[in-house]
Formats: sequence, C-alpha cells, structure tokens
Amino acid sequence: MEINPNTKRTHTSFSAEGASVRYGVGVKPSIIIGLGNPGKEYEKTYHNVGILFVNYLTDKVPPISNSKFLISNTFMNQSGGFVKKALKKTGVKPEEVLIVHDDSDIELGKYKISFSRGSAGHKGIESIIQSLGTKNFWRLRIGIRQPATGKRQAARKKANEFVLKKINKRDLGTLEKVFQIIKDCLKENTRR
Repeated sequence: MEINPNTKRTHTSFSAEGASVRYGVGVKPSIIIGLGNPGKEYEKTYHNVGILFVNYLTDKVPPISNSKFLISNTFMNQSGGFVKKALKKTGVKPEEVLIVHDDSDIELGKYKISFSRGSAGHKGIESIIQSLGTKNFWRLRIGIRQPATGKRQAARKKANEFVLKKINKRDLGTLEKVFQIIKDCLKENTRR
C-alpha cells in the first residue's frame, strides 16, 4: 500500500498473498515492533524510522488498539534475536506481528504494508527471517528515499550514504504526516 500524505487520502489496494485488501484491512497485529539502532548517536536518523513510528503511536491517547508496542533494543542488523525473544515471551505467532522499518527503495512520504515477503536486502529483515525461520509476518515499510528530480535523478545515493544521517526538519514533518495516516489506518482496522 502506498499513500502520499500530500494528496487526498484514498483507499489504495495492495496485495497480501494474492488477496486484494483495501487500505490495510485485516492487519490487526498483536505486537508492533519498531526497528532501528540504539544509542543517542542514532536518534532521529532515517534508519530509526521504525522506532520513531512506535514512539509516535505510544504518545497518542487513546491507544490505537490492544496491540503491544515494542522497540528493538539491538542494532538493526541483529533485530532477529530481539523479535524471536519477544514472540517467545508473549506467545504471539509471527503472522500476528507488524515489523516497522525504513525502506530506502520507497520514496519519502510513501509507505507499503506487505506480508510474507523476502528481505529485499534489508539486513534487519534478513536477521528476523533467519531467527524466526519464516517470512510470514507483516511489514510496514516507511519510505526514506528523497524524490529524484533533475540532476538528483541521475545521482541516486546508495542507502548506506544517508540512512544514518539525522532527519531534517522538512522530512520529519513529512514522516509525521505519514505516521498519522498509518495510525488512522490501524485504528480503522481495530473497529472492524
């Protein structure tokens, strides 16, 4: 699912295991886990968008659902161990989990929800798939790539060149709009 917060909110379809789902209906996670890197030096970096999103949800009253919100306390590339322990502790199955992370292949201001997909090179997701022995979990992939325009289109940066940089004020505003749209989506799903 992709939504651009600068355009009118619409019901956009996406496919999860071949079933067309409108606006994320059916995504009712028991646990929402935000990925990122621990430590002050990584606060408010693009790679910590998952953590920022979970913090955004926990700051909202009332909570969006009965979901439990967790923030990984390990480095992104070692997220699998944290997720595996969280599932074991809570007794939740992988398909009841929503993993939230940055995605450098998706443009800033957009997001996608997917289920049972490969890592596409995302080291944190690779770690989770290896630790759980399955890819059957939900993912909320929040875009962090700058829109390509003019000269910037020809010189597309590699993810490792910008994911650990601090999020600028304009981009943080865009991300907060996206967070609100996703929050509303999740809240709508809990009413069904």
